[in-house]
Amino acid sequence: MSKAPSFTHGLVLPRLRVQNANAISSPMTHGFPSITAFMGFMWAIGRKLCQAGIEDVFFESVGVVCHDYQEMVGGSGFRKVFGLTRNPLTKNGSTAPIIEEGRIHLDISLVFGVTCQRWRTGSTETFKKDLETIRDIVAQMRCAGGSIMAPRGSHAISPMPWIFDAPVDEDDHVYQRLRYRLMPGFALIDRQDVLTSRLERLRTTSPDATLMDAWLSVCRSEWKWMPDKHDGDPEKGEWKSEKSPGWLVPITVGYAGLVPVSPAGTVEGARQSDVPFQFAEALYSIGEWIGPHRLSSPSSLLWHVENDPEKGLYRCRNNAA
Repeated sequence: MSKAPSFTHGLVLPRLRVQNANAISSPMTHGFPSITAFMGFMWAIGRKLCQAGIEDVFFESVGVVCHDYQEMVGGSGFRKVFGLTRNPLTKNGSTAPIIEEGRIHLDISLVFGVTCQRWRTGSTETFKKDLETIRDIVAQMRCAGGSIMAPRGSHAISPMPWIFDAPVDEDDHVYQRLRYRLMPGFALIDRQDVLTSRLERLRTTSPDATLMDAWLSVCRSEWKWMPDKHDGDPEKGEWKSEKSPGWLVPITVGYAGLVPVSPAGTVEGARQSDVPFQFAEALYSIGEWIGPHRLSSPSSLLWHVENDPEKGLYRCRNNAA
């Protein structure tokens, strides 16, 4: 397990209302934006702060707490389908194709690990001015492809971000204040350890089991035939459901390169011609939704980046487990 980067302050963006965020996080998962989307949101805030003249705020990590959500799906029973929209007619008058898009409304709070010298030595007026700037910048941005909306109510204003000093431990009143202000809600943490232990168990009966087999096994409810121990007849018994403990969900945690990196401008149709290009696919793991009051420190909540360009791995790490 990698070591999380240190930070001097925590920055909290409380109760963001995000409308029509991207609910499809990979070709195989849906239901919540990928953690990489919030990483991109964090870096975008950092760039906009530099443009606003606040250049010594460095974002190291991000944590996500979901208070409420509404995935835009329809249907009845077990089968659900995304609510799709029909695009306008093309320029020649023909019907535009329907492209499947998953959307979700979110009520979330974001916690950032930040390194900033001015906040360590600055005055109360500096704190207030910087927080107002951050609030104004965030209100004009998009998060995970969705629009950040104003709070409910005609006279409501966006909650002011707030800062706490780091590091703090479980007994610190600052952390107690932080986690109770994040409730009610659930924080997303990484449970790679569950995936590893499930693979070891599967290989006791199936030596050829892979990580994909373990991932699918954790993501679903499996029914197994349990013979009656008190009766020698193997046909007597019952089916029992085996579920993993906790609110475990399949998640994407980054990307893996499929080919070597191509120099900037050599791949036709790339989004940015001045940035090196690499074809990649999603990296999968297991996450768990857990109450913030069960986490021992803010570092347990936060995700950070761990890149290995030589191996073509670009992934997000969380050390809660």
